[in-house]
Amino acid sequence: MTLPRIVPVRAFADNYIWVIRDHRHAAVVDPGDASPILDYLRHEKLQLAAILNTHHHRDHVGGNEMLLREFPVPVYGPATEAIPTVTHPLRECAGRESDEGVVYLREFTLSFRVLDIPGHTAGHIAYYGGNMLFCGDTLFACGCGRLFEGTPGQMVASLQKLADLPKDTEVYCGHEYTLNNIRFARTVEPGNQELLEREKAVEALAKQHVPTLPSTIGLEKATNPFLRCGEPEVISSASAKMNKPLNDPVSVFAALRDWKNRF
Repeated sequence: MTLPRIVPVRAFADNYIWVIRDHRHAAVVDPGDASPILDYLRHEKLQLAAILNTHHHRDHVGGNEMLLREFPVPVYGPATEAIPTVTHPLRECAGRESDEGVVYLREFTLSFRVLDIPGHTAGHIAYYGGNMLFCGDTLFACGCGRLFEGTPGQMVASLQKLADLPKDTEVYCGHEYTLNNIRFARTVEPGNQELLEREKAVEALAKQHVPTLPSTIGLEKATNPFLRCGEPEVISSASAKMNKPLNDPVSVFAALRDWKNRF
């Protein structure tokens, strides 16, 4: 089976709307703005088949209504968040088959498993399938989302769930934050040589105005401080920042997230 192409469409200052496409159809993930998607669909002569939302923030769902006026398609999204346009509410259904726990895009013969990943928002979900992860604003390249509605404990559990996916899983997140995230990560873990190499590679991409995504789960586990809260240098840096010893991953994560908020 040939997997569809994944194309990034820029929106606002730094959002990515991900387009899953073949030569005829497209599905879009987190269309915060309809205009660039409509332009892309018209230019490529594609028929919209579905909309997938990861969470309720306006910069991820704001384009739904306009897209639906032209393409009355299914809209998938988290069951526990208020997104008026959602027609297929979803939640993780571990250990059993359920329409709420799986999205099947027949145009691409592609299935996604739904993962509950609260933290950034209370009902945030991700879509995992075909070796791809669409994770919205939970896991970023070398970073993670702010905690607007969830707790540090929830976010640590959500990030660990994503970290447990296969290392070669491609990570498609919602924003182009990579270079700034890496600069923070280098402050936290200056001795990480893989992180230094990643910085050089990302700087080269940035100079060419090329997207730094997708990442992979393996790369994130090697370089993302929010997935490395058990590493000695990360613990030491977080403890020094808080001016007290931190002994568990949730405390280390909370310190890192607060530090990054002010970075």
